[in-house]
Amino acid sequence: MLLLIFLYGLLFGSFFNVVGLRVPVNQSIVAPRSACPKCGHTLSWYELIPVLSYIFQKGKCSQCKTAISPIYPIVELITGLLFILAPVKLGWSTELFVAWTLISLLMIILVSDLAFMIIPDKVLIVFSILLIIEKIFIPQNSWVFSISGAAVGFFLLLFLAVISKGGMGGGDIKLFAVIGFVLGPKLVLLAFFLASLFGALIGIIGMLLKQFKKREPIPFGPYIVLGTLIAYFYGLELLDFYFQLLNI
Repeated sequence: MLLLIFLYGLLFGSFFNVVGLRVPVNQSIVAPRSACPKCGHTLSWYELIPVLSYIFQKGKCSQCKTAISPIYPIVELITGLLFILAPVKLGWSTELFVAWTLISLLMIILVSDLAFMIIPDKVLIVFSILLIIEKIFIPQNSWVFSISGAAVGFFLLLFLAVISKGGMGGGDIKLFAVIGFVLGPKLVLLAFFLASLFGALIGIIGMLLKQFKKREPIPFGPYIVLGTLIAYFYGLELLDFYFQLLNI
């Protein structure tokens, strides 16, 4: 079962690449078929096998030999691994649908923010609707829990955007509202803390290695994704560990 879920995760990861690259530029996610962005070669079915096609083609287009971004297989592989992490960590329950929905949202955001530094409103609207529907039909925490979490995520980022005079984008603000709806008030704060921590560490390392420049904008989405996933799957354990340290 886990192997089957992993394979489905790979397929969904391939689709999330398409969504993350096409929606921000208002392209259809159905047509045209995937093609090499350099030479326009339409990809055959055997060139679209998640991860394996990238390996067999040695990371290059079969026609023009232009290098293919490693983001494609990385997102596919991460999605597959996260899809099997969900049942391993949460057990076989209906909450898996919520976990897979959240993972799907975050993978699309990862792609779109890396490629365009955009978190598309269309994606957030679609997943907000899905999560609300799941909230209605799948037993979870109370509505107060979810709504308060969404409010905390939204107003925290809005406050930071105001005091930083645009340091936080509107997409980040709305994304944290959706994340807060799933995680609740405590874990959304943890997710933001972790995202900020990872962003600061990578930013400092990048500047020391001269990969980043001061005041040069960098996508915050990848750090949000990482912080949110850790908070969702391991947040309660982290909070328990932290409070135990305080009692020492």
